[in-house]
Amino acid sequence: MDQAEGAKMIIEKLQKKQKMKSKFYFKDLANILGMKPRQAKKIVNQMVTDGQLEYWSSGSTSLYGLPGTGKQAAAEDEE
Repeated sequence: MDQAEGAKMIIEKLQKKQKMKSKFYFKDLANILGMKPRQAKKIVNQMVTDGQLEYWSSGSTSLYGLPGTGKQAAAEDEE
């Protein structure tokens, strides 16, 4: 699977689930791709670099989501 194909799969799946939740664990993204974590990491990291995904960390938990979605994005818009 190449970068574009993997990115398309992740974006489509996250858009479908967006009403229920806006941030996802890395293992969720690896499951969407059907890859082992080491393989999926390359695709996910490139998506973050390209701005297709955003990375969010609370310090103990790391999550990924589509840019501009979720409670965190709404709070940042109000500032």
